[in-house]
Amino acid sequence: MADEDIETAVQRALEDRPERNFTESVDLAINLRDLDLNDPSNRIDQSIVLPEGTGQDTQVVVFADGETAVRAEDAADEVYGPDELEDLADDEDEAKDIAAETDFFVAEQEFMQDIGRYLGTVLGPRGKMPTPLAPDDDVVEEVTRLRDSVQMRSGDRRTFHALVGSEEMSADEIADNIDVIVRRLHADLEKGPMNVDTVYVKTTMGPAVEVA
Repeated sequence: MADEDIETAVQRALEDRPERNFTESVDLAINLRDLDLNDPSNRIDQSIVLPEGTGQDTQVVVFADGETAVRAEDAADEVYGPDELEDLADDEDEAKDIAAETDFFVAEQEFMQDIGRYLGTVLGPRGKMPTPLAPDDDVVEEVTRLRDSVQMRSGDRRTFHALVGSEEMSADEIADNIDVIVRRLHADLEKGPMNVDTVYVKTTMGPAVEVA
């Protein structure tokens, strides 16, 4: 269960948001300090499974063949085989569109070399290279896991954002997601909480509320 201060901040952010004709996401704005982010080893770049899910329609694409492709059909949004991969290699605009629309990619290990060769320049800079799928991995389980995941990435910026839910979720559900992200952040940073300056929660169009 998340700290009551986190839930209180989330409740305020939800109550203070302006009325909109679309469902707003809820995000964290994280401000780091005392870190040299020019050094890639100090940057945050990881996928985190949220205990209460994202509250969003997460798009997952699978590169697979044979039985794995068949099993992925009912779980993933799209499944691409070897022929489709070659087609994407010849159509950079289409590849860029798919990269923009897709949150996570999964690929059987034998596809990874060709994906790197054909799509590396499109997926790599966007931080969307596929999660490799080993022969004994369950593609359905992996897709299901990713649907509840978010990518937390700082790059070389001291301030970055992380999705923690949607306005349709309850304050305590969002607070539980925030708690997981903050704990992971503290565990991964060199000086733990000392490397975190401030954390704010806000809806897409709403005001930012500091998380104590």
